[in-house]
Amino acid sequence: MNSRSITEEYANKHGKIYWLLHDSSVIAWRNLLRFRRNPEVLFFDVVQPIIFILLFAYVFGGAIDVGDSSYRSFLIPGIFVQTIAFAGASAAIGLNADMNSGIIDRFKSLPMNTTGVLLGQNFAELARSVITLFIMSLTGLAIGWEINGGFLNAIFAYLLLLAFGFSMSWIGASIGLSVSSPQVASTAGFAWLFPLTFLSNAFVPTETLPTWLRFFAEWNPITSIVAAARYLFGYPMEVAADAPLSLQHPIITTIIWLVVITAVFMPIAARKFRKATSR
Repeated sequence: MNSRSITEEYANKHGKIYWLLHDSSVIAWRNLLRFRRNPEVLFFDVVQPIIFILLFAYVFGGAIDVGDSSYRSFLIPGIFVQTIAFAGASAAIGLNADMNSGIIDRFKSLPMNTTGVLLGQNFAELARSVITLFIMSLTGLAIGWEINGGFLNAIFAYLLLLAFGFSMSWIGASIGLSVSSPQVASTAGFAWLFPLTFLSNAFVPTETLPTWLRFFAEWNPITSIVAAARYLFGYPMEVAADAPLSLQHPIITTIIWLVVITAVFMPIAARKFRKATSR
C-alpha cells in the first residue's frame, strides 16, 4: 500500500475537509515550535514595529500635521497594518526555506494532504501576528494611544487586521514558490511592500501627497484597512465630500480587498505548490 492509497483511506474515513484542517494544524504547530527553538526570530518580529512606533511618534510626530487627532492616535493603526503586511514576506521566506530543505519531500511520503502545508504555514504566520499585535498594542497604550471605539469595534478591528495578514500570506506564498532561494524570497517579499505601505495613509494623510500619487494611495488596500482600523479604534479621519469610496466606506472596501486578494492568490499559490511538489 503506497502513501497515495493510505491518504485516500484516511480521507474516506473522516472526510477531506477534516484531514485538511488536521494536517494544517499539525504543520502550523510544527512551524510554531521552530519559533520556540529560535526565539530571536519572534523577538525581532516584535522589536522592529516597536522601533517604528517610537521613531515616528517621538522623532517625526511633531513635524506631521494630521488635523485634530494626535499623531500617535493616527500612527498606531498604520504601524499595525504595516507589520501585518510584512507577514506576507515572512510567509515567502518560510515556505521557500521548506521547499529547499527537502522537508516537503518527507511530507509527500506521509498520508497527509500536502495542501495543508500551505494552510499550516499561513496559520502559523497568523499566530505570530496575534503575538505581535498584542505587544504593539501594549506599546501604543504605553505612549498614550487609547482605544476609544468600544470593545466590540476594537475586536472587529483586530479581526480585520488578522484577516488582512492571512490574505497577504497568500501573496507571500506565491512569491516564495516563484523564486529559487530564501535570500531571493526575502528580497522579493519586502521589495514591493515598502512602497505599498508608504504610498498610503499609514504615516501621512493622502491629501499631502502629490496629485499623481494620490490616486494610487487612495485606492491602495493599505489605505482602506488603515482607515477602517482608525475608525473602529475610535479615531476616524475627516473625509472630503468628493473623497473616493475607499475612504468614505473603508470597512466595506477592506472586506472587498480581502476577498479579492485571497480569491486571486490562494489558487495561484496552490497551483505553484502542486507544480513544485510534482517534480
